[in-house]
Amino acid sequence: MNKQEFISAVASKVNMSNVETAKVVNAVLDVIQEEMRAGNKIILTGFGQFEARVRAARTGINPATGAQIKIAACKVPAFKAGKGLKDAVNA
Repeated sequence: MNKQEFISAVASKVNMSNVETAKVVNAVLDVIQEEMRAGNKIILTGFGQFEARVRAARTGINPATGAQIKIAACKVPAFKAGKGLKDAVNA
């Protein structure tokens, strides 16, 4: 399912137009991104938890040359599914 199909599915469930639903979906995604960028967790009880985790600097190997390279530390997005979502998927 792509983003447009997702918006259409949500719009049909809440009886809103696709344009209005797209605004809501985009706003939700923007808030999640802003909060993760600020280092905050977003906890949606029963669904899951979004957060930005710090990945430490490390040494890697270039597969083409075999040379060691330094990989800088960075933040990576992470999602941990909640019990409600896990149960729904396994039902």
